[in-house]
Amino acid sequence: QVTLMESGGGLVQAGGSLGLSCAASGSIYSINAMGWYRQAPGNQRELVAIITSEGSADYGDSVKDRFTISRDNAKNTVTLQMNSLKPEDTAVYYCKADVKNTRWDYFGAYWGQGTQVTVSS
Repeated sequence: QVTLMESGGGLVQAGGSLGLSCAASGSIYSINAMGWYRQAPGNQRELVAIITSEGSADYGDSVKDRFTISRDNAKNTVTLQMNSLKPEDTAVYYCKADVKNTRWDYFGAYWGQGTQVTVSS
């Protein structure tokens, strides 16, 4: 019912920058929080950043002051600007959105397929 399409992953050297984008499409009445999570091999999926529809943002401790999340409510998109990247930021990054399909539904969580970010030392 809802598709999240991520783009922008890739390979970057340590200290570099990279931007990720995610666009939600499909049966969407409204979107509450949108965010980014990441999962490195052998690790659990962790929160990177999350932003409400009002624009209030929160970040994982390891990315504070380096990453910035933003969203465009009219376009149902969320972006993540990643600066001062470190090798430990290497992971698959997943977009997540809490979506209400109709005015009568509860919010449900939808995930993107993930995009690889690799930071070389």
